[in-house]
Amino acid sequence: MEQNGESHLKEPLLPASSGASPAGASPRKERKTRKVMFSVHGISCASCAVSIETVVAGLKGVESIQVSPLQGQAVVQYRPEETDTRTIKEAIEELNFEVDELQEQEIAVCRLRIKGMACTSCSESVERALQMVPGVKKAAVGLALEEAKVHYDPNVTSRDLIIEAVEDAGFGADLISSGDDVNKVHLKLEGLNSPEDTKLIQTVLETTEGVNHVEWDTVEQTIKVAYDPDITGPRLLIQCIQNAAQPPKCFNATLHSPPKQREAERNHEIRNYRNQFLWSCLFSVPVFLFSMVFPMISPYGDWLSYRICNNMTIGMLLRWLLCSPVQFIVGWRFYIGAYHALKRGYSNMDVLVALGTNAAYFYSVYIVLKALTSSSFEGQDFFETSAMLVSFILLGKYLEVVAKGKTSDALSKLTELAPETACLLSFDKDGNTISETEISTQLLQRNDVIKIVPGTKVPVDGVVIKGQSHVNESMITGEARPIAKKPGDRVIGGTVNDNGCIIVKATHVGSETALSQIVQLVEAAQLARAPVQKLADKISRFFVPTVVVAAFLTWLGWFIPGQFHLYPKHWIPKAMDSFELALQFGISVLVVACPCALGLATPTAVMVATGKGASQGVLIKGGNALEKAHKIKAIIFDKTGTLTVGKPSVVQTKVFSKIPLLELCDLAAGAEVNSEHPLSKTIVEHTKKLREQYGSHSDHIMESRDFEVHPGAGVSANVEGKLVLVGNKRLMQEFEVELSPEVEAYMSETEELARTCILVAIDKIICGALAVSDPLKPEAGRVISYLKSMGISSIMVTGDNWATAKSIAKEVGISQVFAEIDPVGKAEKIKDMQMQGLTVAMVGDGINDSPALAAADVGMAIGAGTDVAIEAADIVLMKSSLEDVITAIDLSRKTLSRIRLNYVWALGYNVLGMPVAAGVLFPFTGIRLPPWLAGACMAASSVSVVCSSLLLQLYKKPLHVEDAPRPTDGTDLV
Repeated sequence: MEQNGESHLKEPLLPASSGASPAGASPRKERKTRKVMFSVHGISCASCAVSIETVVAGLKGVESIQVSPLQGQAVVQYRPEETDTRTIKEAIEELNFEVDELQEQEIAVCRLRIKGMACTSCSESVERALQMVPGVKKAAVGLALEEAKVHYDPNVTSRDLIIEAVEDAGFGADLISSGDDVNKVHLKLEGLNSPEDTKLIQTVLETTEGVNHVEWDTVEQTIKVAYDPDITGPRLLIQCIQNAAQPPKCFNATLHSPPKQREAERNHEIRNYRNQFLWSCLFSVPVFLFSMVFPMISPYGDWLSYRICNNMTIGMLLRWLLCSPVQFIVGWRFYIGAYHALKRGYSNMDVLVALGTNAAYFYSVYIVLKALTSSSFEGQDFFETSAMLVSFILLGKYLEVVAKGKTSDALSKLTELAPETACLLSFDKDGNTISETEISTQLLQRNDVIKIVPGTKVPVDGVVIKGQSHVNESMITGEARPIAKKPGDRVIGGTVNDNGCIIVKATHVGSETALSQIVQLVEAAQLARAPVQKLADKISRFFVPTVVVAAFLTWLGWFIPGQFHLYPKHWIPKAMDSFELALQFGISVLVVACPCALGLATPTAVMVATGKGASQGVLIKGGNALEKAHKIKAIIFDKTGTLTVGKPSVVQTKVFSKIPLLELCDLAAGAEVNSEHPLSKTIVEHTKKLREQYGSHSDHIMESRDFEVHPGAGVSANVEGKLVLVGNKRLMQEFEVELSPEVEAYMSETEELARTCILVAIDKIICGALAVSDPLKPEAGRVISYLKSMGISSIMVTGDNWATAKSIAKEVGISQVFAEIDPVGKAEKIKDMQMQGLTVAMVGDGINDSPALAAADVGMAIGAGTDVAIEAADIVLMKSSLEDVITAIDLSRKTLSRIRLNYVWALGYNVLGMPVAAGVLFPFTGIRLPPWLAGACMAASSVSVVCSSLLLQLYKKPLHVEDAPRPTDGTDLV
């Protein structure tokens, strides 16, 4: 792993989420004008280019155009609010030139909160609607998360059109975030007395460098400003607003904390379902009492049988009056959902509920009207069926929403780790502290200097510039031991300072902090659809139509035999006829089937698992990685930094010529200083220590030219006019350097001790060697043994020599070893194993491991390694402990088991429930499932699936390795 230091201050601790603006760029300028490139065919001369330039330059909104006749390309700079790429393209085509599709399309990303999704059919409908929008490149919709992530071309479409497409599909949509407002601040404004004041502040902010977007809320008198943290920050924005006031006016802006949108909407949804359920109970409970209870209690229920007109009784009229509000007011949401579903050509739960309740309600209305007009007609209404059905379904949705809210508890706890305030230091010109101010963490800006006293939380990511302490990072990385921090070491926002006072310079604020990026990564994982979800998607496409057909066949199956007296008459309950009995069975089949449970089986389990993993330092990038991890049969381990601690040190030096040892090390360090490899850093550090021993305190490293990395072999460079080679035997062979028997003997002796021998050649003559030792991680042996007990074979692949590799492999218990392999060779070894039908995982930590991490079925970046390794990995292990490899695989297996169990709950319920509802048991046992009870069962199935997923919250790590404290100097950080 890399040492901490000043050179890494600008590197993100985790890769930026897609959609974030690149550092250093000013997105605000990109918003004002956009550049687009066309490939134009048929430009034969300069006059053709001039004619295109003349026509396009005359279009409103076009700022500039350059046409290259040789390359056949046109580059246009334009203002998107006045024109678009389609207009420009058509203008060129009108000149009889053929214009190909746009080159270098700009891709923007936005996240939407989707309201009203009930099952997989709903999420698929939203996804289809989004993908049909021109300019949308990719859309992913998460049912359990109730969110959509859309990649689109802003030249072709906009966020408003995307939201409109979702609303046209019958669902609500609110913008959560877009690529240009990743860093934003909400401010409450005071002192504004007129529209002119509002316009003034908006103009001042929009013209401020680094401001991307300004959005007003005139009702609340608040403003949301999206900004580039490289250029400006919240305190500067507040100062701009205050400076905009001309005396005697005085503007003031304070930090405003809007209610958390997701939590607020979740609470609103819970209240909404609860209120709807209570309102439905207000009407449906009396209906139930008037139809099922009071008639059984004489004489208290006799008044319900009094006839008003012909055979219509008071009980019928009351049940009709009380049921109608439930059917058409409380139950209106089912009509809306069914209408939009059928309009888009698919069916969902709302269709089943609307069909079932309408059949019961309108048949009952027919009975009432018939009784009203006839003195001899006798029939039984089913108003209680309709009312109770709606009530039980609303109760089920209420319980489901409450349970679903708990699936993201782990993620919510992560977001609450950062402290609310921070102690900001101010300095004079000489660097002396002149003030300490307690401010909101949200007002911190990059390069601010903050003071962190013992027992308080670190507010943002930064680097220690003064003081020493130990920091507890267990809440982020899962690392139980406090990590020692000294000047130059990085600290992570949300962690706790244990015992010393440290001064920290902020390097990453807002959405750039490791904590924010962990949350973004987990949210993206929860949005990704697992392959196992495809089963539910396939079933949902024909589930509802199949249920409708089954309900109709059930009705026919009971009605026709009843009409022809093919079953005993005593089977028909009193006050019913064969038609009514058949109708009850048909309605029960309609409402007992539950597509919601199927749709929730996978995403709820993935949500809980990814959140639980994140809280234990294991970041799983989506359902795909989660599903593949449970199939792993072989794991390939890198050696340096993975099986070993990753802090190699030079334990022995050997000189084979008359060159002084210090000069030899100086030349080697001059060649290695530009390399990122851990062994290179070790040689540089050893040279600095050697200088101190010789009485030299200079940190100057000899300058090198023609530096070149030879993957898997070493480096070469021209230092002080000499060709310096630093590397292994293969590097020496590449440059045809002769290895004397003395050198060969020293190499063999070193490698037998599990040390890495680094040869140093000057002008193609080997002048010395350095023996480097990297101690094994204490838990390595137990982890390899545990993996073996899980039926997983372990393989070590390293660029180190065979002797060292075999010695280390033997010590940890690995039998299969591949040594002296370059990064590309590692990826090829993985592909060879995959060809044998094995699911292969790769565990690595460095840039040189990224090709192998990408090639593996499951790539695991350990110790949060480097940004490149994290980008290539499917699973990020936040700390350096190998036990988390087992945690990732075990959590994956437990999650897949839970998903299968959820499918058993969902499918088993439907498979068993539908035949019972259809009356299969009725002829033999007399057991019948009334429609209202079928509705209660339908509601219970969704709740049972969500509760089943919530049991993953109880997950415990299978392996806890207790060992002696490892040396800690901060390099275990993200």
